[in-house]
Amino acid sequence: MRRKIVISGALLVAIAAIGGVLALTQPSKGKAPSTAAAPASVPVVAGTVAQHDVPIYLRGVGTVIAYNTVIVRSQIQGQITKIAFSEGQTVHAGDLLAQIDPRPYQAQLDQVTATRDRDAAQLKNAQANLDRYSQLGQKGWATPQLVETQTAQVAQLQSAIKADEALIEAANVQLGYTRLTSPIDGVTGIRQIDIGNIIHPTDVNGLVDVTQIEPISLIFTLPETDFARVQERMAQGPLAVIVDDQNGQQLDQGTLNLIDNQIIQTTGTIRLRAEFPNQKHRLWPGQLVNVRLLLDTQHNALTVNSSAVQQGPKGPYVYVVDSDKTVHMQPVRVGQIDSGQALIDEGLAADQEVVVAGQYKLVPGAHVIELHGKAAEQVQQSAVEQQVP
Repeated sequence: MRRKIVISGALLVAIAAIGGVLALTQPSKGKAPSTAAAPASVPVVAGTVAQHDVPIYLRGVGTVIAYNTVIVRSQIQGQITKIAFSEGQTVHAGDLLAQIDPRPYQAQLDQVTATRDRDAAQLKNAQANLDRYSQLGQKGWATPQLVETQTAQVAQLQSAIKADEALIEAANVQLGYTRLTSPIDGVTGIRQIDIGNIIHPTDVNGLVDVTQIEPISLIFTLPETDFARVQERMAQGPLAVIVDDQNGQQLDQGTLNLIDNQIIQTTGTIRLRAEFPNQKHRLWPGQLVNVRLLLDTQHNALTVNSSAVQQGPKGPYVYVVDSDKTVHMQPVRVGQIDSGQALIDEGLAADQEVVVAGQYKLVPGAHVIELHGKAAEQVQQSAVEQQVP
């Protein structure tokens, strides 16, 4: 009897346990199942696709080269008695740079001038004698030999005077060499000799070098694949060339005037030369600059901030913000990126909104919140810092 009671108690305990488990696993009939929480919106900075005229540039690197650089040397030997320029001074053709002691060369000129005057006096006397002998010879009072001798003497003195005139001209040239003048318009460099020193024609460094600054030329290179396009556009008219320094600051604008007559096979590039007025002297010989050759202007082109363009396995794309504030990936074809703006040849339309900062948290279909003001600046700054290695 006791054994039956124990077995009955064990069965009741088992049934109670099973009932408790079923009660825990079965949902209450009066309660609805809980729903999943909606994903949070992603804060982004958006921009609008703009439509305007866009210049098409070919970019290269070039070196500024002066058209003319002259080392001013002396053609005679003498002592420098005057320096008439300052280093770095802008000079013009014919301006006096230095004076060599002219006294020895003035003395030579005076000497040959005196010789010419003496020969001229002798010629005058010989000509007078010839006139008298000719009159006497017509009357038979002078022999033909005397007349011929006097005629030869006159011719001899005339030749001597011509030689004297040549010597005078040479002496004047030598005297002119005592003035060292600038042969071109330009800027002087570092002076190589001081006042009081003897200058020689064989001096390697001469007095100073003068470099032409206005106008000035620029030699730059482009890939040979651009040769046909550049040649075709040059045939239509002058091409503008813009030079920037290493910080992107524009220095001057000039005109392309030459394509070299051969391609550099070792580098696969072509050399081109442009000319710049350089009136502000912002271009200097030997300066390394960035070059933009304006090849064409694309009218009504579409542009977006270059930070909007992302690179994916299938190429560049942007996140487009739809009207319901969700985003989708849109493949695009980029024509060029210049000055922080990407030229979109295909994939977008004017006035569309695209994400320009905050893409790293986005997935297609994500809901976004557009930021403005300081919040937008902070997101853009964060994106820039993440791009910096």
